[in-house]
Amino acid sequence: MNSSSCRTGKKYREANITAAFGADLSLQGNTCVPNLLLRFYRQMGITDEEMMLIIQIIRLRTEERDFFPPPVVLARFLSADAVEIESLLAGLMEKEIITVTSFYDPFRDDICTGYNLEPLFEKLSEVWARAKVKEIEKTRALLEKRPEAESPAGGEAAFLFRSFEREFGRPLSPIEIEQIEKWAEESEHALILEALRRAVLMGKHNFKYIDSILLEWKKNNLRTLQEVARYDEQFHQSKAGRPAARVRPAEQGADERKKAVLKTLYLS
Repeated sequence: MNSSSCRTGKKYREANITAAFGADLSLQGNTCVPNLLLRFYRQMGITDEEMMLIIQIIRLRTEERDFFPPPVVLARFLSADAVEIESLLAGLMEKEIITVTSFYDPFRDDICTGYNLEPLFEKLSEVWARAKVKEIEKTRALLEKRPEAESPAGGEAAFLFRSFEREFGRPLSPIEIEQIEKWAEESEHALILEALRRAVLMGKHNFKYIDSILLEWKKNNLRTLQEVARYDEQFHQSKAGRPAARVRPAEQGADERKKAVLKTLYLS
């Protein structure tokens, strides 16, 4: 081995291997796998092994433009051999998750054969739609099971839900409804609406920001709008009446010297 290669090896071992890895990490790019697919693939009848196979098919398509990798190639990146991968591919085709089709590749200006993933995303959209319908139905059920006659505050709670839906411009999720109910148990409804108003004014249309406002008021034992108003007023007064920072003698002397220099420049 020559001295140049020794120096290169030593250089990477000592300092630059992390930098080289970072550069390669960036240059190799990323494989985009939709979160909805990772969330719902089991509901689509896809096993963990099949999901990893699909991810590798997507990666080879985007990174190497290999649209029809044979099982022996896919086996290099999975813990299954070519025979097992061939069986997994057959299973995905039987479930109509993927198909094999011919399409035009503009980079090669040619007709290519490859795995077609449209059936995968078509099934994903169906599963997503069913989940969305269930979520909407659950939300409606939660709202409808709280008639105003159920409790004196029933009408106020419904008003809270409608206020949030109006400001957010969408129906509430079941989790969001439960969060509002929790706030209503701990705070006055007027405080919750005020926290919502402040969040909207700040452009923070999220429950986490509203929760932080209510937690701050709770920490300071503020239970009514009047107490919040007095707290805000005291805060602004203390901020406005804050004494100026004390200037040390050395700093004051330096400032005087700077002023003297500037004065000579203008008078000369």
